[in-house]
Amino acid sequence: MALLAGCEAVQDTGSPTDTGGGDAASGGRAVSPLDNPDGTGPGLAPVTGESDRAESVDLIAEVATKGRGPRTGYDRDEFGYAWMDTADGVPLARNGCDTRNDVLRRDGQEVRFRSGSDCVVVAMTLDDPYTGTTIEWRKQEAAEVQIDHVVPLSYSWQMGASRWPEAKRERLANDTLNLIPVQGRANSAKGDSGPATWLPPDKRIRCAYAVRFAQVAVKYEMPVTAADKRMMLEQCGG
Repeated sequence: MALLAGCEAVQDTGSPTDTGGGDAASGGRAVSPLDNPDGTGPGLAPVTGESDRAESVDLIAEVATKGRGPRTGYDRDEFGYAWMDTADGVPLARNGCDTRNDVLRRDGQEVRFRSGSDCVVVAMTLDDPYTGTTIEWRKQEAAEVQIDHVVPLSYSWQMGASRWPEAKRERLANDTLNLIPVQGRANSAKGDSGPATWLPPDKRIRCAYAVRFAQVAVKYEMPVTAADKRMMLEQCGG
């Protein structure tokens, strides 16, 4: 997780850009995680229907479990500097725009850019999947929207990332699959919790959230705690 901050104050002068795409759920744009395995589609739409929920349970069942290790030695810098564009092996790397702004462009509607830029987002409308609310975001109030690492970096550290090569940690920190712009207060409340101790306030999205958590865990061959896996399965009816 990280605050949506870090660019200098700018004037909102660009014309709005609708980034388009997606279907269903909030704003009609959000995509089900089952249809978005690389995280390049916008948002996080609810998982509905018996067959999709069964597919979700099967995916979650693939995730290994182990006890949560100590947080000793964890530092955000162990995952590379924030929002690097050079984490090879993940979508949108080396496209000339940092990861943070990439995911804002992906999920935002009516996106406005800093004058002279097609990268730096200064205003947008966000349908927040975690709370089910719509946020009219402006850069002057940056903390109203934060970028959530679905699998928190500290959590991953405790589940084995402390022993990964640095390049793999950089991929996790900048992988579109693991990043969602959300309401700042909800993100702050989550901290480095796993699903057993924190779930999105909007109950409609909880199975989708569990699926996304599982997708990241499977991709990075990372276990979760037994309690987290049980909670994930429960959200999808497993």
